[in-house]
Amino acid sequence: MGARINAFLKLGRQQGGSDIHFAVGLPPLIRLYGELTPIKYRDLTDREIEELLQEILTPEQSELFQQGNDLDIAYQDAEVGRFRVNLFRKITGLGATFRAIAPRIPTFKELGLPDTVEKFLHDTQGLILVTGATGTGKSTTLACMIDWLNTNRRYNIITLEDPIEYVHKSNQSLVIQRAVGPHVSSFATGLRAALREDPDVILVGELRDTETISMAMTAAETGHLVLGTLHTSNAVKTLDRIIDAMPVEQKNLTRSFLAQHLNAVISQKLLRTADGRYRKAVLEIMINNNAIGNLIMTNKIFQIPSVVHTSRDAGMQLMDTALLEAVQKKEVDPDDAYVHATDKRLFQRYVTNPDLLPQVNLAVS
Repeated sequence: MGARINAFLKLGRQQGGSDIHFAVGLPPLIRLYGELTPIKYRDLTDREIEELLQEILTPEQSELFQQGNDLDIAYQDAEVGRFRVNLFRKITGLGATFRAIAPRIPTFKELGLPDTVEKFLHDTQGLILVTGATGTGKSTTLACMIDWLNTNRRYNIITLEDPIEYVHKSNQSLVIQRAVGPHVSSFATGLRAALREDPDVILVGELRDTETISMAMTAAETGHLVLGTLHTSNAVKTLDRIIDAMPVEQKNLTRSFLAQHLNAVISQKLLRTADGRYRKAVLEIMINNNAIGNLIMTNKIFQIPSVVHTSRDAGMQLMDTALLEAVQKKEVDPDDAYVHATDKRLFQRYVTNPDLLPQVNLAVS
């Protein structure tokens, strides 16, 4: 007999939810097309949630959680598929979020990603960053990239994840997937080990500290293709975050590295589609070239958007440009695009909900 929590997970997946949330004093909640919707069920107590979760934890995971640690794990069951799970404690008691992982890895075309993204994978060394807020589809984009390499290249691919989301079966390439916790103690430790394992490609689930960023840069500099993620919203903030993470005496060296070895930054947002039934990734793309490299070296990163804006022919695009194009093609909800846009004036004419627009005071003094 399966775990009792499967009934809620199954319902969430059947309805097309991206996440299922469990919180004390509320029924289970499904995130449908970006918004939380309660399941028709009674409010859950702290004890009920604990009993539901204990059924799916290993003794080691249970002990870690009892010690007061948050827990990031993968849960897989034949009945409901695979989920990325985060367990935590808050003021009202236990909480858990289950992110549904698609049963198969989508293709670039299915995700609607520009052809440029595939071209990045023709490079054999350097750093490619996929950035965006939590829940914007970074893991799916990276899984799609690893799958393309696995299908089209004879590489040794090592992934470091927390936890492992999409499971890759070795195809043309050898794919070795390692999780922080069960397999390696940290991303930095995993990276150090990976460099001794004859890799061609290394995926780092998150560049979350100075040591991991330094190790990733070393790997990219020494002839490997490194894919990584950051929780930043655009290329400028991504570059600033990496440089700010470094000690003062290493900042110039870091700028030099980025100017020479950063291949591209892909920044993602996930928007409701025009019919409101799905979500679509919209991308800002910065590709490193001589002009951008010079701006990085001379500490004029703030000027990069103007280069991206004038380099459409090279495959680059700003987020606002990509959003506007998606609205004009009726691919995304125009109200959602307006909310996510930087220069909102470009989107005002497409907005359908007048409450979103700035109120004009027509009173005559």
